[in-house]
Amino acid sequence: MILSLTRGGLLVAALALALAGCTESTLQSASGKAERPVPARLISEMKAKGMNRNSPVMARVFKEEGELEVWKQKANGRYDLLATYEICKWSGKLGPKFTEGDRQAPEGFYTVKPAQMNPRSNYHLAFNIGYPNTYDRANGRTGSHLMVHGACSSAGCYSMNDKEMEEIYALARDAFRGGQREFQIQAFPFRMTARNMARYRNDPNYTFWTMLKEGYDHFEITKVPPKVDVCEKRYVFNRTTEGGAAFSPTGACPPSVQPEALMTAFQSYRSNYEAAFATHTARGGGEAPKASIAGLKEADLVADWTRRRARGERVPVEPPSLSPDGTVVTTSVMGRIDSPAGRRQAAIDAEKAAKRKAEEEKAAAVRRAAEAKAAAEAAEKEEAEAAERAAAAPAEAAPQDDPGMLGSVRKRFTNLFGS
Repeated sequence: MILSLTRGGLLVAALALALAGCTESTLQSASGKAERPVPARLISEMKAKGMNRNSPVMARVFKEEGELEVWKQKANGRYDLLATYEICKWSGKLGPKFTEGDRQAPEGFYTVKPAQMNPRSNYHLAFNIGYPNTYDRANGRTGSHLMVHGACSSAGCYSMNDKEMEEIYALARDAFRGGQREFQIQAFPFRMTARNMARYRNDPNYTFWTMLKEGYDHFEITKVPPKVDVCEKRYVFNRTTEGGAAFSPTGACPPSVQPEALMTAFQSYRSNYEAAFATHTARGGGEAPKASIAGLKEADLVADWTRRRARGERVPVEPPSLSPDGTVVTTSVMGRIDSPAGRRQAAIDAEKAAKRKAEEEKAAAVRRAAEAKAAAEAAEKEEAEAAERAAAAPAEAAPQDDPGMLGSVRKRFTNLFGS
């Protein structure tokens, strides 16, 4: 069954990856680091696994585990794992990329062609993974220049150490020279086992991840990269339409079928998976899930932070995040990017601060003068009012004899001596 499935898958792959090759000028124009040979240990591994040095490759990325796998086609047409590399850095959180500047490393199914290889990258060596792909564009997602590269520095990419990037680059280069037209890179949040899916079953990105898991499962079953299409703004895998109808990324999915052998194998695989998922769900506990992006709202917050940081503004040293209850979380430590834009903005901010300080000091001096003048005027007014009150008060009357007592005494003396 698997043999017939593999043959069917290889037929699809052969049609999709026709041996058009690439121009010699494209792949032979580079020198030095881009032309370093595949290490002898990997050549030995290829021989042991029945792989031709120039046979097709594919790659898988797992964020949580921090690993990039390179798989290579064997003589029987199926792929086998050749090498696993530690990802030095990837930015953002678990979950897909939504918008330019959200610092998210993409998740999904991407295609790399010879023109996307960059032997002269500022990050040692690099290849563009092809974001946004058809699915991303159908869902209005934006961004560009998302790479797998060296230099161990990431702002939305998957970054490797230089030595490991040289090996990955060499494997892809030799596959292109062997006639591979393009290779698939599958980017996942984590290894999509029953245990991990149970851990993340309450994550806001879970629906998206279950869609990716179907493609993940197809590869796990067949060991052949799945044929990937998009309709109704979602991925569909290994489907053939009736009458050769085209898939419309945003339109309704046309009637389609999958190989019968694949459907049978997939049902068996899913049955075992669902039993394991139920066990892990019931058991609970285990390692806590890692942080994931809370949709477009958080992506927009981070994108705004990225724009302000790129302009050289002082911003929190870490991008903001959105808590499950919708609260925006930011760090208290502020900083500015050390770049020409940052230094230019720092000078502008310093000039503005000096001008603002001078204006504030001038305003304070004017305020103090006005307050002093008002106090003097108030004192002068108080003195004037006091003088007016004093002038308006009646003079104090001279003392007068009491007519009652003095009059009676005078009358008694008159009676005694006469008038």
